[in-house]
Amino acid sequence: MAYWLVDSPGSGDGSRNADFWLAHLQQQGITDVEVCHLEDQKQWRSRVSEGDCLMAAGGDGTVNGVAELCLKIGAILAVLPSGTANDFARNLDIPSEPGEVARLVAEGTVQKVDVAVSGERIFLNVAHIGLGTLPSRQASSPTKKWFGQFSYVVTLFQQLGAQRGFKARIQTDKSVLEGRWLSVAVATGAYFGGGHEIPEASANDGLLDVIAVRPRPLAQLLFAYVMVRLNGKTPRRTSTVIQVKTGWCQVETSHPKTVTVDGDEAGKTPFKATCQAGALRVIGTGVIQTGQHE
Repeated sequence: MAYWLVDSPGSGDGSRNADFWLAHLQQQGITDVEVCHLEDQKQWRSRVSEGDCLMAAGGDGTVNGVAELCLKIGAILAVLPSGTANDFARNLDIPSEPGEVARLVAEGTVQKVDVAVSGERIFLNVAHIGLGTLPSRQASSPTKKWFGQFSYVVTLFQQLGAQRGFKARIQTDKSVLEGRWLSVAVATGAYFGGGHEIPEASANDGLLDVIAVRPRPLAQLLFAYVMVRLNGKTPRRTSTVIQVKTGWCQVETSHPKTVTVDGDEAGKTPFKATCQAGALRVIGTGVIQTGQHE
């Protein structure tokens, strides 16, 4: 097995760069590592072999790009958390302490996790339509600097008062939901937006989680948010938040709406996603399963 460290120097606060991770990997006996960059993949990807380990040193966007390469080549993904949110790393309970991360890579225990496919691209965490796209598009660097993983919620609440929602039809293999929505999220793992849990979810359950939020007064939205955070559950009887587990989904809107995928803009609606169960091999000792519905 060859080791490749895919560096993303601009991730997070910039401190967890290639040199940072190489020092910790060397302490675990991993000394023959080739450093590369995702934007220069044409120069090195042809030399990566099936079964090699591609280590993604960056945030969720970098992890997504490296995962796509792993799927095409048959390589194994290792996540070296270096970004602001690091939501995908949470799915595997990867520790924040860098020495422990390097030890996991050296041990090489492999898990299989799901991948969501939308058109020609994949995503590992979440796709957003509506209000949920704003933190990715509008969160400023100072906001991320001061609030870190909570910048998602800060930016979201800054925009709540100006949003009236949009009309959409959400089709899944279990139901069709129609009406006006504030936000629609399609998740393949158990976390999004800097560690916010999705109830009864995991990155290896073979299902997508569609979470749709209806336009409501700010107080009602805040109450729903707090209840989900405190209980780790989505109340089944609420008219504010709806959650559906499904193998695929399609979202059609009355007017084109921006779609973001793992924090990057990915076109406009209509949007369709399908879950590919267990498609990606990734280093980790287990996969987190979050709390149950009421």
